[in-house]
Formats: sequence, C-alpha cells, structure tokens
Amino acid sequence: MMRIAYICADAGVPVFGWKGASIHVQEFIRALVRRGDRVELFATRVEGDAPPDLADVGVHRLPALPKGARAAREQAALAANHGLQTALRQEGSFDLVYERYSLWSYAGMEYARAAGVPGVLEVNAPLVEEQAEFRLLVDRGSAESVAERVIGAATVLIAVSKAIAADLGRHANTRGRVHVVPNGVNPDRFLEGVVPFCRIPPGVFTVGFVGTLKRWHDLSTLVEAFGMLHQAHRETRLLIVGDGPERESMVRNLSARGLLEAAYLVGSVPWSEVPGMLASMDVGVAPYPRLARFYFSPLKVYEYMAAGLPVIASKVGQLAELIEDGVNGLLYPPNNPSALATALDRLRCAPEVRARLGRAARATVLRDHTWSAVVQQILSLARLEPAAERVAT
Repeated sequence: MMRIAYICADAGVPVFGWKGASIHVQEFIRALVRRGDRVELFATRVEGDAPPDLADVGVHRLPALPKGARAAREQAALAANHGLQTALRQEGSFDLVYERYSLWSYAGMEYARAAGVPGVLEVNAPLVEEQAEFRLLVDRGSAESVAERVIGAATVLIAVSKAIAADLGRHANTRGRVHVVPNGVNPDRFLEGVVPFCRIPPGVFTVGFVGTLKRWHDLSTLVEAFGMLHQAHRETRLLIVGDGPERESMVRNLSARGLLEAAYLVGSVPWSEVPGMLASMDVGVAPYPRLARFYFSPLKVYEYMAAGLPVIASKVGQLAELIEDGVNGLLYPPNNPSALATALDRLRCAPEVRARLGRAARATVLRDHTWSAVVQQILSLARLEPAAERVAT
C-alpha cells in the first residue's frame, strides 16, 4: 500500500461533481483505492460528498477563490500555493504526489521534489492558451511562469494526447519525462442489462450525445446532420445529455429546423444516471470541428464504447487513432453534415452492424483503456511498480 497525495487546485473542477473532469478525478482515485492505496485529496473545489466507495479518502479543502474581478482571483489562486505547501507538509510523508495540472498551482510538484518522492503532473489541456481563447486571462505572463515552474519540477509528465505531449516538449528540459497516456473508463459502470433512462417508443432510432455544450463540440454539424436524417426518416430522435453555454444556440438551431419535437435535451445529469442515458441511445456521436490543434482525449467516447454503443466520431486527433473505421466505430470528415448523416443512416438501417461495432468498441476499451490500466501504466512510469511490470515507453 502506498500513501498518495492527489492535488486538484483548479477552481473549475468540482472534484465530487458531475463534470467530465470531475469524473476523471473520481475514477482515477477510485482505481488507486481499489489497489489498496491510501489517497489524500487536496482540492480547491469539492462540491458535495464523496461517493460511498471513496468515503475513506482524506479530503483537504484548499482556500476558495474570491468572487469578483478576474485579476484578484488570479492573484488569490497564485497565493494559494503557500497554503497547499503547508497542507502537504502537515499531512506528509507521501510515496507519490500526483497533480492534475491547473493554471496557477506549482507547490505540489516542488514539494515532491524537495521531499525526494516522485511528482507526477497530469496535463489535460494547454491551459494558458485555452484560458486566453475561451475565457479570460489577465496576467498571462505569470501563468506562463507558473507553467514553466511546475513542469520543470515534475518527475513525470503525463500528456493525455500526442498534441499535449508536443506542447510539453516545447518547454525546457522535458526530454524523457513526457509520456502519452490517454484517458480511460470504468467498465463496471456500463454492464449489460442497464435500464434505459428515457422511455423512447420501440422502433425509434435514437442518436445520442453526452457532454458539456461548448464551442469545441461541433453541435451545429450534429443538428444539421440529424435534420437530414429526420427529414427522410421520421422515426428518429436526438437525445442530448449535458448543459453549457451553447445550449441556447442549439435550441434556436433545432427550432429553426423544426426539430424541437424530435429532440430530448435532458440537461446535466448525475454521473450515476449516465449509463441509463447511454442505454437509451442507438448510437453515440462525438462531433468535433476541424481545429488547428485537437488536444482532447474525450471521456465521452470511452464511455460510449464501454457501454457497447456504436460510435460515430470526427476523424480528428486521438479519435482517428482510437476508432478504427468500420471495425469498432465509424469516422467522418469534420465539419461535414452530409457525411455524418450518411453514417447515421447506415447504422439506422443495420442493427446487426450496430451490434458488431458496439461489441468491438467495448472489447477495445476493456483491453487497453480501463482506469486500472491507466493507473498501472502511470505508476510504472513513476518507478513505483516492480521492473517486470513497467510499461515500455
């Protein structure tokens, strides 16, 4: 048994919430707990109680950030490093310090380096660029300095995609420390016999999407493609699970196309209800536009696959590697509603193909992409497993 500090200082990630990032944190910790490891969780935003199987995880709340002006919040987040370092010292010693990279946090990796234990930094996005493009970043210079500082202090850098690894490679002295480990899924959540959550009449082909409704999901292409399908085949429905800033735009688009009555927008749901939502779908769609850099490792796709759903995804980034077209899912050119509509209709007409693709999809994630396997690989990279169990890199 190891004693592990897990740090999530990102105020945008409620560690016991329902967001994809929240589920990521919970599932990673769950895989550690199942190994028998003792986890101490340090988090800025907790939001709710721990799931019953994580009740023994020690939870240490970092100071909440003040509401109000963005500049003041940034400075408070930067100052919170002192509190994090103090909390780690009070709770040490640890065999491993593991941190989900956040915009202003560096104390965890520096604590690990000073203590002489492995410090693993998991990087899910180029946060400086993402914050500047999609939200608001006042003090970009300080954010970039923090990135250099935390990346420099980490023993191991885990990139969830090759694009993230390329970004990390542009920082000083990262050679040999950067490893690509895509996200995973807990297949035990998606077993056969799950009761569908939505009561959709038999014979109605249901196109599904799960995720936060944000700009980097190509929802307009999904709506247009579904409109083409529905115009030709009225016994079709669109099931959207999730909420976000693009909801109003999506509703307007559906309304303009006369599709509102054929669409179910159920909003954000607890993580425990997601399997029932997936069981209500005939196909899961992962629509992404053509981006200059596609750095995602989409949790939704691993969940679709674990549920035995046939997947239709944009042929971009990691998706083009995970999905083998015609074998464990279908790929379509991004920003191409006609191609997506054709793929949807292909699966609508062929339940046997849907079943075959779904079986192959689940087999893929069971073989290569469980959270247990992800944790095992990362611990091996951190030299915390016997040499015979290390993963070649």
